[in-house]
Amino acid sequence: MLNILVCVKRVPATGARIVLTEDEQAINTRYLGFTISPHEECGVEEAIRLVEKHGGQSTVLTLGPEDATEQLREALAMGVDEAVLLQTSVDDWGPTATAHALTQAIQARQQEKGAFDVLLFGNESADNGGYQVGIRVAHALDLPCVTGIKGLEIQGDRAIARREASGGWEIFEVPLPAVFTVKEGINLPRYPSFKGKMSAKKKPLAQLSPTWEADRLKKIRLETPVVETGGAVILGKGAEAAPQVVRMLKEIGIV
Repeated sequence: MLNILVCVKRVPATGARIVLTEDEQAINTRYLGFTISPHEECGVEEAIRLVEKHGGQSTVLTLGPEDATEQLREALAMGVDEAVLLQTSVDDWGPTATAHALTQAIQARQQEKGAFDVLLFGNESADNGGYQVGIRVAHALDLPCVTGIKGLEIQGDRAIARREASGGWEIFEVPLPAVFTVKEGINLPRYPSFKGKMSAKKKPLAQLSPTWEADRLKKIRLETPVVETGGAVILGKGAEAAPQVVRMLKEIGIV
C-alpha cells in the first residue's frame, strides 16, 4: 500500500497568447483559460496508476488562489482520492516561498495522515520553468530526489526511476520515501469520465493558509519571447527562375 502526494500548479492554458500587465510584473489573465501544468498532469496520472497497481491513497496539493480549486477538481475527477489547497491572495509565489509553503503543508499533512512514500512534482512548471520547487522540497525534507524521470516502478521499499540520457537511459534505485520530478511523456494522462467529474464536485477540499517566506531572488520584470515569423520568397516562374535559384544556392554554400 502506497501513500502518494502529487503537487500541481495552475497555469495558463498551453498555447494561449500571453499578454503582460502594463507594469510587466504579471500575466494579464483576463482572457486566459487555465489548466494543470502538463508535466504535473502526468504526475497526477502516475500517482493514480501506482495506487491502482499497488493499492493505497493519493493526494493532490496546490499553492494558489481560490480559483485553483478548478485544477484540484480536475485531478479528483481523474481519480485522485484527496485534494488540498494552500490558498494565497496572489497568483504566483517565487520558488523559495513556494517550496517553503509546500514543505510546511506536507509535514503537517504527514502528521495528520501518515508519511508519504512517493512525492511527485512536475519537472518544471509551464509558465515559469524554474526547475526548482521539487528539488527544494526534497532538500527541506531530507529525502532522495530524482529529476526529469520518464519511468517509475515501485519494488517493495525501493523505487526504480528512469531518465532519458544521450543514446539511452539513466537508471536510479532509491529508498522510499523519495521525491521525483516527472517529465511529460512518462504516460498519457486519462480524460476524466462524466462520472468522475460528478463525483469530484462532491468531494471535500482541505484548505490551509500557507506561511510566506521571502525569496532571495527579486523579479525585475517579465518579458514575452520574440515571435519568430517565417515567409516564402517567389524567385520567378518557370525557366526564368533558374538564375535566381542558382544565385540562392551559391549564397547558402550548396554550389
